[in-house]
Amino acid sequence: SPFPNHAHPTADEAVEIHDILTKAHQPVSRRPPDHMSNSAQNCGNVPNVIEAIIGTILSQNTSNAVCAKAKSNLDKTFGRNNFEAIAAAPKQKVIDAIRSGGLANKKARMIQGLLQAVKEKHGSYSLQHLARKPESTSSAPALGDDEIMDELLSYDGVGPKTASCVLLFCIGRDSFPVDTHVLRLSHLLGWIPPEANRVTAQAHLDIRVPAELKYGLHMLMFQHGRECKGCKQAG
Repeated sequence: SPFPNHAHPTADEAVEIHDILTKAHQPVSRRPPDHMSNSAQNCGNVPNVIEAIIGTILSQNTSNAVCAKAKSNLDKTFGRNNFEAIAAAPKQKVIDAIRSGGLANKKARMIQGLLQAVKEKHGSYSLQHLARKPESTSSAPALGDDEIMDELLSYDGVGPKTASCVLLFCIGRDSFPVDTHVLRLSHLLGWIPPEANRVTAQAHLDIRVPAELKYGLHMLMFQHGRECKGCKQAG
């Protein structure tokens, strides 16, 4: 942790807040990746790892509705998961396809750079080896969480939150993404020191929050942070 002397949240504190938020909202059950869903709208909750990354990139600094439209336009322009066509296209064509999502120039550069880097490293437009399950009968062993995070973070445009979302929602591992809502609530709860930002907060909370609570607690804190006017004002 970047804050080794900050002993919060304890496991009991995490359980307590999980239970309080569950009563305030509703129980959260883990949803398996859905190949029919829009990866920009659901934090990358799709089976294809590259699609999950692209969707999460498109969701950066914008609303769900806007980024979902950008992803739909990208699919309509090139075909869903036609990564070769996206990588080979003139940059302006990608920009035009995702323009509705905001920051189109920057995001087009990141998406094409991601695809080109994956092809150069692995020889194909696939990162499905990252999604190999520990119980898989494949001769190739599943990678550990840290190994997956290291590869995801090696690509331009993939920061800790994006990588954590892909790890949690697409690959099905236990990770704790920190967005603005989770950050605000964590400050209010005293789970992180005042100087913590999203990156350092995520590094700290991913260690402190028990693995079995990470999915549900993230979802509940995200929902509560978005809906609770009192918490917004206090933050």
